[in-house]
Amino acid sequence: MIEFGTRLHAIRDAAREAAEDLRARALSVDADPDAMEAHFDSPTFALMRRAGTPEPYRETVPGLGDGLLDEDSCLENVVGTLELARGDAGMILACPGPALAGVVVRMLGDEQQQERFFTKLHGGRTHTFFAMTEPGRGNDATAMETRLERDGDGWRLYGHKRYIGNGARGGIGVVFARTGPSALSIRAALVEPGGPGWQGERLDMVGLRGAYLSELRFDGVPVAGDMLLGRHLPVTRRGMWGAIKTFHNMRIQVAAAAVGTALAMTEYVVEHRKNAPGAQVALHRTEAARELVYEAAARIDRDPERGYLSNVAKLAATRMAVEISHWACASLGPAGLLEHPLLEKWSRDVCAFEFMEGTGNIQRLHVAKGYLAGDADA
Repeated sequence: MIEFGTRLHAIRDAAREAAEDLRARALSVDADPDAMEAHFDSPTFALMRRAGTPEPYRETVPGLGDGLLDEDSCLENVVGTLELARGDAGMILACPGPALAGVVVRMLGDEQQQERFFTKLHGGRTHTFFAMTEPGRGNDATAMETRLERDGDGWRLYGHKRYIGNGARGGIGVVFARTGPSALSIRAALVEPGGPGWQGERLDMVGLRGAYLSELRFDGVPVAGDMLLGRHLPVTRRGMWGAIKTFHNMRIQVAAAAVGTALAMTEYVVEHRKNAPGAQVALHRTEAARELVYEAAARIDRDPERGYLSNVAKLAATRMAVEISHWACASLGPAGLLEHPLLEKWSRDVCAFEFMEGTGNIQRLHVAKGYLAGDADA
């Protein structure tokens, strides 16, 4: 069991307080993900944006101190994410800020690239995107077809990405593409939309509508030569190395969001139906999943390149959250989803976690390979 010190207690308590702001806005954004202007000045959004921004590039916001988290600590991020998700996970994904793209830029970007990326987010009106997934291929980078072709001193981007969070409304993001046939040729490029050859469209989603999942098409989008991330790194530490390390971290973040949503549903049922059958079992399951997620995050902090337990946590947490949603909906009776719109929303949202950062079947493969490699005892 992870022991909480003063700092982790402070992060947890601050995130719990901030979660109330997210919950109050959740149904509005779910109903109309395009109508974000009323939410941009949310104090919680400002805290989350600062938390994901390295200190040299943090903007000065009147009345706002440091962010909730240390961007370099997976455990601190997981503690904060889990508590914020008890407010609403969809609102976390709707927040304009560094998000997943910021993780890659911190890891692979040089000083100039980091400054360009993070300063563009000042003001809290700019969403970012991380474009890896392709139609029919998921996150299988070995089958990636999006490509970068040389054009003088720069590049031209061609291809097609799908299920990209905030893709059609992002102001800057990271796109993974090939510069050649080998795995080492896969690179991450910093891309700003809006130029010739760029096309983005929001997909009509059932759950996590605040994430603004999108489809992106590139037909010769110009990319400056200095916008390929990892130029200052060894060849083996550029594209896919950064993506794999990012996935290890983000799978735990998804697991934390699933556990937070499950806790929110469990507590909601207990609040609206005293002595609901199965409530104690539901609470025990969610608390056990929370401890698993904490332990997985602590292991990533100790060894970022070994993701066995992050795969286990993501697999277990997402399945548990869906099962808790079934119990919660049944506990409030046949009219429960009509009478409790927040619960109805969460019951849709939890189904989306299965498909984020690798499906359950992909996680089972990772878990099996990790177990055979001895990572289970790491």
